[in-house]
Amino acid sequence: MLTLFLLFIAGLALLLLGADFLVRGATSIGLRLGITPLVAGLTIVAFGTSSPELAVGVDSAYRGIGSMAIGSAVGSNICNIALVLGAAALVRPINIQSQLVRLDIPVMIFCSLLLMLMLVDGVLSALDGFFLIGGIAAYIFFSIYLARSEKKKIQDEFGEVVRDNLLAWWKEILLVVIGMGMLIYGGKILVDSAVGFAGNFNIAPAIIGLTVIALGTSLPELATAMVASYRQHGDIAIGTAVGSNIFNILAIIGISATVAPLQMGAIKWPDLAVMLAVSLILIPLVVSRRQLERWEGAFLLVIYVVYVSVTVVQAGQ
Repeated sequence: MLTLFLLFIAGLALLLLGADFLVRGATSIGLRLGITPLVAGLTIVAFGTSSPELAVGVDSAYRGIGSMAIGSAVGSNICNIALVLGAAALVRPINIQSQLVRLDIPVMIFCSLLLMLMLVDGVLSALDGFFLIGGIAAYIFFSIYLARSEKKKIQDEFGEVVRDNLLAWWKEILLVVIGMGMLIYGGKILVDSAVGFAGNFNIAPAIIGLTVIALGTSLPELATAMVASYRQHGDIAIGTAVGSNIFNILAIIGISATVAPLQMGAIKWPDLAVMLAVSLILIPLVVSRRQLERWEGAFLLVIYVVYVSVTVVQAGQ
């Protein structure tokens, strides 16, 4: 058991370090090629923070345990809103101003509904995966188009986060190569240990994905959101969480489904309903006061703790 735990920690560490290396290297390359800091933040950084989920999803699908791939993405989406934004709001109330962020929230809700619709038959096919991949391509293109019309204040806000990442060209390539290697190997180790935990405790792999793996792979989003909130960059905090959720469904699940069909397994409809519910909670905050208060952040954290507790208890029965 100790060996499995150490393997899990090692795999998670490789995933997080690999994601950080990949984001830094790819962002620097993007800026060198003329991509604006705002677009880099909305695309490269968002995808980079979701790369741990991608590594887990692809490896799980390849091994024939697609329910872990779905569970990791669904659990991560719940974690990104309930835990990540909840914790960020406790650090400092989050102001929501960007028009782009207000558009992304409806897109995130639509993606959640789309995933639920695709899972009516209990499986995601390769055709479903290609459809989702087409969706992420359209989303990236549209984000770049809208970014050009964003106010200078928002562009500068995102620019502060990514502009300092410009590196020497050889460092860029080295970081990308090392980061990708760490993600691939880290994902393999993490899935190996997760499967071991599931077998020892007689828990379905999907439940491990919904809880332990989802929490671990959401750490990049948690760190980014809390730092952004502390620096009073509310749009980045919420944009990171919302953008990651969109990538998780369209890109992570989409790519994983093209590797092999993904079965729901132990994923239940209440899990999908919670994912949708925490997304819907953001609508009144954006439409009305446009601020996530500390007490609302605490409420989101309570939702996450209750959800994980109920999931773990039901898994043990």
